Amino acid sequence: MPQQVVMGAMLTCSMGVAPSSLIVTPINRVNGESVPAANIMDHIPMTNITSFGMCNSLANPQVAAATTAALGVLTPQPCIPVIPAPWAPGSPTVMVGGQPALNNSCTCQCTWAGTITIDEPGQPSIQIP
Repeated sequence: MPQQVVMGAMLTCSMGVAPSSLIVTPINRVNGESVPAANIMDHIPMTNITSFGMCNSLANPQVAAATTAALGVLTPQPCIPVIPAPWAPGSPTVMVGGQPALNNSCTCQCTWAGTITIDEPGQPSIQIP
């Protein structure tokens, strides 16, 4: 069974070079293991999901321009995630702040072709469907 995701969960982007930590604002007023619990709407770039170091995606205009300037040699650029849609699929039966709870099997997509996954949910004991 998937685990509930809370503040401090470790995230990875398939196009990034470093992990990131999920930031969950206490607006939902729901805690899991004494820290704010996340829902599928906690996907806002640079508020909930911070940089993954450098971006390797040629779909990112900064990477494409730098790679072109380097005569075709892939040239990573600083990651600035662009995440237009919420995490999916979310927990179908557990709500946090009126939205489906985020579990560690959810993913979200960056506009620059990266898939963001949850490596560690931030707490080890709460399981949700």
